[in-house]
Amino acid sequence: MNNRSYLLVVCAAGVALAVASIVLGQAPTNAALKNPAALKEMAPPEFKVNFDTSAGIFEVEVHRDWAPNGTDRFYNLVKNGFFDNARFFRVISGFMVQFGLNGDPAVNAVWREARIPRDPVKEGNKRGNITFAMQGGSNGPDTRTTQVFINFRDNSNLDPLGFAAFGRVTKGMDVVDKIYSGYGEGAPSGAGPEQGRVQAEGNAYLTKDFPKLDYIKKASITK
Repeated sequence: MNNRSYLLVVCAAGVALAVASIVLGQAPTNAALKNPAALKEMAPPEFKVNFDTSAGIFEVEVHRDWAPNGTDRFYNLVKNGFFDNARFFRVISGFMVQFGLNGDPAVNAVWREARIPRDPVKEGNKRGNITFAMQGGSNGPDTRTTQVFINFRDNSNLDPLGFAAFGRVTKGMDVVDKIYSGYGEGAPSGAGPEQGRVQAEGNAYLTKDFPKLDYIKKASITK
């Protein structure tokens, strides 16, 4: 085989792998996401993020002074494509919609213990505000990693527990309201996606067992 033929075979193989990944519900992963320790850029004082989703488009306005640690983490995740093709895997009507587990299990594995320090609660969990979730539900503000949620209603009861909002939906809250909620809560209290399996299996699990879940096509910083 000559060099030209070899290169054509290699390129074809690469394209085939990329197509297979997309068919399985996971686009090729940004290599930078495999090293959380390197993604520590300070966020601007304010910026906006456009979420292009299967349910429509909504915009989040982020304020670093509300929660600096959470804002910096969110900024780095968005900038490096962490949320792209991620499912809204926990949607509880009248409460909140949660996302922030990557479709690639290998990415989830390296971020699982990449915790950020707590932020004092300056802006609480009003309707439309976006907040980092905690591992185990409410195991403390020091357990925040990559999962976030948007409040469907005023959830100020979460404020004393340390859930610090870092931004708010400024456009498209009607889109957020219609994100598919038919699967409900995950095990053990419901029949929805199990977070442990989402961590371990990614989109291969979600697209197979929960095909109606809405998802983020692309999250991008606009300002």
